Amino acid sequence: MPVSRSHTIKLHSLLVIGCFSLSPVSASDNSSEDGLNLSDAFEADYSFLLEEPVPEVLSTTKLRQPKSRVPGTTTVIRGSLIRDLGILNLEEVFRLVPGMTVGYIGSNSPVTSYHGTVAYEQRRLQIQIDGRTAYQPSLSDVDWNSMPVAIENIERIEISRGPNAAAYGINAFLGTINIITKSPADTEGGEFHAAYGSRGYKRLFGSTGNTSDNYDWRLSYQRRGSDGFDFQYDDDRNELPFNDGYALNFFSYDSVAAINAHNALDFRAGVTDGVDKDDRRRIGEAFGAQNDPDVDVRDYYLQATWRYTPSESHFLHLMSSYQSYGRTQEWRTCPTGFPIEFCADVDQNRDESRLEFELQDTLIINPDLRIVSGLGYREDNFESDTFFNGKGANYQSRVFGNVEYTPVNWVTFNAGANWETTTTIDDSFLSPRVAANFQLTDHQTLRFVYSEAVRTPDAFEQNADWGYRATNISPEDFAFLNGQRLGPTVQGSGDLTEEQIVSREISYFAQFRMGSGLLTTEVKYFNDELRDVIAGVLNVDEWTIGNNVALDQQGVELEASLEYPDTQLRLTYAYLDQDGRYTGPPTDQETDLFLRLESRLSAKHSGSIAWIQQYAWDLSSATAFYYVDEFARGPFKRADLRLAKSVYSPRLNYNVALIFQHYFHDTPPVSDDNNIRDPNQVFIEAGLKF
Repeated sequence: MPVSRSHTIKLHSLLVIGCFSLSPVSASDNSSEDGLNLSDAFEADYSFLLEEPVPEVLSTTKLRQPKSRVPGTTTVIRGSLIRDLGILNLEEVFRLVPGMTVGYIGSNSPVTSYHGTVAYEQRRLQIQIDGRTAYQPSLSDVDWNSMPVAIENIERIEISRGPNAAAYGINAFLGTINIITKSPADTEGGEFHAAYGSRGYKRLFGSTGNTSDNYDWRLSYQRRGSDGFDFQYDDDRNELPFNDGYALNFFSYDSVAAINAHNALDFRAGVTDGVDKDDRRRIGEAFGAQNDPDVDVRDYYLQATWRYTPSESHFLHLMSSYQSYGRTQEWRTCPTGFPIEFCADVDQNRDESRLEFELQDTLIINPDLRIVSGLGYREDNFESDTFFNGKGANYQSRVFGNVEYTPVNWVTFNAGANWETTTTIDDSFLSPRVAANFQLTDHQTLRFVYSEAVRTPDAFEQNADWGYRATNISPEDFAFLNGQRLGPTVQGSGDLTEEQIVSREISYFAQFRMGSGLLTTEVKYFNDELRDVIAGVLNVDEWTIGNNVALDQQGVELEASLEYPDTQLRLTYAYLDQDGRYTGPPTDQETDLFLRLESRLSAKHSGSIAWIQQYAWDLSSATAFYYVDEFARGPFKRADLRLAKSVYSPRLNYNVALIFQHYFHDTPPVSDDNNIRDPNQVFIEAGLKF
């Protein structure tokens, strides 16, 4: 239900107060349940050398759980693995996740999907950075290029593969991604890192920080940039330059303050600014763009959390965050198709913000019975003359909980649910999950999971009022058109309903000793039924979306790793069998189009292989192969090689590395415009710690 203006003002006031004293919550904030004092709990929060005897997961239920008790398959990717493999961009990490695919739709804007069900916007995954919701408010999109997290600062990323609305709410329809950054206590001193390579890729990173008995802090700067793809085609298949690069600056501050043995205050803040380029041909020839409509990016966030540990078996935290997204995109147009010839200024400017609170309580009744519960509130505001013909807001409130119960040592039950109300469709929803984990041996678990989830339409899908207002019109004879919307306009119907999914999972997790090595494997069988999927074309001159697609998905996913002191091998594979049908009202359009739009990133077979090897004299190599058998336009196949040399001394450490990437496919797998001239790409990295 809507929140009154007075309540909103109070909430904003609480946030302002909290930003001076509180700190951000991450999935790792449950460490005190292990019975540690507070300073030790902070170290445990970010100490992930927990692979003996069973690796632990922090995000799936918001409880710290060994994988033998987690109610669903969860991939954990350590930050060290990301850096050792030479992964250059954040979205590339998810090529390592079974069932996830990565593509570029139309431009240099990355798209990440789980099981391929994604339209132009990535609307069905919950993305978090240290517990802060990170997708954009009004379009529920994920802007990976401007994501305010540096690869150098990542401790680990946890990906819950399957509906996780029971813990995180409506947008966790297909899964959750929680990016957990390093504690400032682990990054004391200074660090500098630089990378440069093909297609104008560049990344600069620097950080400095300090630790003391009661206060740890880190200040980081990062600059990321790329020239994008090499060329695009015109209608006659002639090669044209493609203006689709980006150059962005990121500043962040992270701190942890221990007040006493029971209370802690953290604080995070960040600013992003720069340019995300866009090509005038992508606007459409009918719009007659006279210049490239580059996007000016201006974002910032504040995040705070108070953590209270009254006893070794009770833990409480209150998280608050505020995020602002500013996008300024303006261009000069001389449109065709009008009975008069004129030119005007138009824009796609938008301003969005999100205010979020979460209160979470963790209670350890005994080692076999643990409960996490909480309340959440979120307010999304948006303003755009072009996309909404004004401003608006959506409000969400939720109650969540999960009970983990181990009646005997060979079985663990999890039961959780999230009740949420949202103003996007003025309704409330319950998303339940139940699971039973059977401990076959000390290191083998068989898991059965049943879950349901919904995703409500975002503000743009539901309430778009899309049209272009002309200003600064020339010649002056047509000045009377100033301030009017010209050309086609579309409006959202306002009658979209929620998407629904019923998911069933059977999975097996095991660890085995292999001499001095450790083999870890997880196999998942899934059967998902997606109903009332929102599909169609979202375009100013063609708007066909509706709850008009049903999908049945089943398949198998495998993840395995074999680790020795100097060698690490990693394998993933996913098989997806998808059947879809059009369920909307009768239409003259080709109904298969709706299915194709929701399947552009679907792949029957996909996977990855990685091998990391340490040699004498601090030399190392990493080799990886990423494979998708068939996207909308063809396969994706790429091999990466990283060669690195490190030097360690008491006061100074440095490293240099070469990265080679080879593309085995000639055809862009997703979009015809995403062309690379040279299949061989080369990058160089250098880092310094002191």
